[in-house]
Amino acid sequence: MYIYNKCDQKIIDERVAQFRDQTQRYLNGQLSEQEFLPLRLQNGLYIQRHAPMLRVAIPYGLLNSTQLRMLGTIAQKYDKNYGHFSTRQNIQFNWPKLEQVPNILADLATVQMHAIQTSGNCIRNVTTDEFAGVTPDEIEDPRPYCEIIRQWSTFHPEFAYLPRKFKIAVNGHASTDRAAVKVHDIGLNLVRNEQGEVGFEVLVGGGLGRTPLIGQTVRVFLPKSDLLSYLEAILRVYNRYGRRDNKYKARIKILVKAMGIEAFREKVEQQWRDFKNSNKRLTPETIEHMQAFFNTTQYENIDDTKQQAEDKALATQKENHAGFTHWLKTNTHPHKTPGYHCVILSLKMTGHAPGDISGDHMLAVADLADQYSLGEIRVSHRQNLVLAHVRTLHLFEVWEKLKALGFATANIGRLTDMICCPGGDFCALANAKSIPVAEDIQRHFDKLDYLHDLGPIDLNISGCMNACGHHHVGNIGILGVDKKGREYYQILLAGSSYQDANIGKILGPSFERNEVVDVIDKIIKLYVQLRVADESFAEVLLRIGIEPFREAIYKSNDEK
Repeated sequence: MYIYNKCDQKIIDERVAQFRDQTQRYLNGQLSEQEFLPLRLQNGLYIQRHAPMLRVAIPYGLLNSTQLRMLGTIAQKYDKNYGHFSTRQNIQFNWPKLEQVPNILADLATVQMHAIQTSGNCIRNVTTDEFAGVTPDEIEDPRPYCEIIRQWSTFHPEFAYLPRKFKIAVNGHASTDRAAVKVHDIGLNLVRNEQGEVGFEVLVGGGLGRTPLIGQTVRVFLPKSDLLSYLEAILRVYNRYGRRDNKYKARIKILVKAMGIEAFREKVEQQWRDFKNSNKRLTPETIEHMQAFFNTTQYENIDDTKQQAEDKALATQKENHAGFTHWLKTNTHPHKTPGYHCVILSLKMTGHAPGDISGDHMLAVADLADQYSLGEIRVSHRQNLVLAHVRTLHLFEVWEKLKALGFATANIGRLTDMICCPGGDFCALANAKSIPVAEDIQRHFDKLDYLHDLGPIDLNISGCMNACGHHHVGNIGILGVDKKGREYYQILLAGSSYQDANIGKILGPSFERNEVVDVIDKIIKLYVQLRVADESFAEVLLRIGIEPFREAIYKSNDEK
């Protein structure tokens, strides 16, 4: 992973000192709320329903064990002993005291972490695939480019006050998308052109919220050397033409839709031609320098004899432990290095808020990372954790230890592996609660054998139209809405955030909270009835549409 140099560390330390002074002046009454607002937002600090919320940056979801221990210690010392991993691969602390936030930032700085640009109308945390650099099905490791973009965008003076927040995702695959690039302001896919050169497909204008849209391709192939100059051209066009009179119409997706992709492309290309040969070009040496930070992992050389012995032992363990077999199927991912696997820690145990983890458990996971994963942890945008370098030899042992911690629920990619925002329990913007609904669904669908029989299903929950829970792109989406002061829930079907990205369709009128589980149950039962052979839920929806589900749900409601 990227390691700070002296300049990096000095910048972060000075920023902590600046914010400490700003916070003290606010507490002393020398700064008004309006004056303090942009200062705290620039440092990731929100005022939520009950207390401040601090959002800490985890660049492209990558942590070392020392950093995770610091996050765990912060949860124990300054919060209510837990944190919440978000869909931007960051972590949020929901209960810090305002006067202690500068101390938290100072502690973070000691392990090369910060909260800069995790809020405000700027370029936010760049995200990517949680298996980046280790999955066998990628063209190239996207993390060096994420870091290049992070360094370019941090404190960029021209893009510090954009019309609205701005999100970028990078995907290293040609045919698989685990980074949801099509629902970002800018999405970057690493691709090969006809000459075999590696570059980027550039998408623009994706996003969720009040006006959900799928990103469109603005450039089919961009040479790697032109990455920053082209991104700068896009941002300049957005900064100049994006609306500032209405925050609900200020995202770049609205600009792209209003102008049309062809007109938007023309303005970007014109802007780009003016400076693409400037010092913004990435040299091969610059790219290689950044790649070197991500090529330091030292794997054990496992010969064929040793590998065969470990595979045989694994087969015996699977034969003797059905739960272990289920877990291997859902909670592990192939590794490009023979003898290693990626292990996904499910933060979706029944009865627990999705994405939440205690400070004590963060410390325990850090210990596991040191023991079994070369000291590295990943955060997925689906709010789970990943140990990316686990030996075949240790899989059973890791499973048993994760069971003891509550992170071995074999539900990754299944119905109860939900994305869920904090909702009305914490967020001042929410119309309805999200976490209790998620827990109700978890309890109802708690039988793992049934979940495995159902196959992959993405269920996403948001407490308001801001869509922090990505409800638009769940196979099943749940949106909290307000009806005359009462909480109701709208159901969407057929969304996707993957290669076939699609915005879900509203099933019909919304439901009261006590009806939601029953509605989801009816949807699932109809799916089981209608599927052919091993069709997935998404495949059934693609084949027959949502109308049969609409008829089944609302007809049964009318008959009550």
